[in-house]
Amino acid sequence: MHIRPYHPNDHAALVPRTAAFRVDLAALRGDRREPDLTAAAAELQDYLDKAMPIFVTERPSGEIAGYLVCRVDGETVWTESLFVGPAYRRQGVAGQLYAQAERLAVERGSDTVYDWVHPNNDPIIAFLRKRGYDVLNLLEIRKSLPDERLTTTLAVGRQRYRY
Repeated sequence: MHIRPYHPNDHAALVPRTAAFRVDLAALRGDRREPDLTAAAAELQDYLDKAMPIFVTERPSGEIAGYLVCRVDGETVWTESLFVGPAYRRQGVAGQLYAQAERLAVERGSDTVYDWVHPNNDPIIAFLRKRGYDVLNLLEIRKSLPDERLTTTLAVGRQRYRY
């Protein structure tokens, strides 16, 4: 597989991958939904409008197996989204994509990539831990949403949070 920067010809292949990514994330919150291609196209366009680096993994057949979007703020690089199609998981694709974010961070003068991770996303947490990412950096705290079911309490240090 070949890792390369996004090209406008990738748009049609990335929209369904972006929609699938959002379906997977919603499932972590117990929210079952159908892929929304219109919202995915708007999300992809937002990344492009903000000139966020996007990398894709291309198979020899030309099929896009996965993608990575980075958010860059000065020397800080964040992974905005990392998605690998189910048929291509556990084959090193995510690692190859993530290495692009790490290279980008080094190019910007940083030693690390920062990641926003859903607390229930055990696969990405295990993936990051394997790469040496195990330092909790920030907490995102908000009020509960209307009709939101919070079923868990998490402890971080001396603090407890509903989740």
